[in-house]
Amino acid sequence: MAGFTAVTTTVDAAPTGKALQLVLTAERLFATHGIDGVSLRQISAEAGSANNSAVHYHFGSKPGLIAAIFRYRLPQLISERRMLAARCDPDDLRSRIEAHFLPVFTLADTPDTHYVSFVEQLQRHDLASDEALLELPPEGLRSQDEFRRDLDALLGDLDESLRRIRIVDAQSLCIHAAADRERAVMAGVASTPFDLYVNAFLDGITGYLSAPASKATQRRLDQAPGPTQPHLRVL
Repeated sequence: MAGFTAVTTTVDAAPTGKALQLVLTAERLFATHGIDGVSLRQISAEAGSANNSAVHYHFGSKPGLIAAIFRYRLPQLISERRMLAARCDPDDLRSRIEAHFLPVFTLADTPDTHYVSFVEQLQRHDLASDEALLELPPEGLRSQDEFRRDLDALLGDLDESLRRIRIVDAQSLCIHAAADRERAVMAGVASTPFDLYVNAFLDGITGYLSAPASKATQRRLDQAPGPTQPHLRVL
């Protein structure tokens, strides 16, 4: 979509004060109505600002506002991932998957948070239009790269193309599952206990990632011209 550029900001300088109120309001409205379903004027009004240009003043544009949401949320996610990764068994696939995905589910289970649903909407927006909007800040990209490298090593028995497809799909499934959980928590209808919900998801994703290729899949892989490059999801 014209006017949108890649988000390449760092995760420092998290917003505070009125800027933070705009970020939290934008996260909620984007999560509920989609990226294109909310105007900057509406975000300013919902945040209680009398200045209709408040978003432009603090962030410059909608991509700048999206970047600010990442700056606010990513430090916590990245810090928790690093802590869990340092403690996990480097040779155990499920342990490494848990280190990467558990912070997302923990955040989704926090009341009054809309981040994962916002990311889900951003992913849907990207699938419909501009891939540049899914560009993570550098620290987020490094976290993704570390996770992908570790899974490449742990899933070395799988064909490279199949491995790439499954890693991207696992990230996408995590977004949707955590967003569903987030909405259930917000609505007060999250009936499955958190530990059971997350452990069941991690078991399933581990099985999906490590399952051997069927004969039908292997035939298709043998016919493919080379390794595929599926798009890496925001997370």
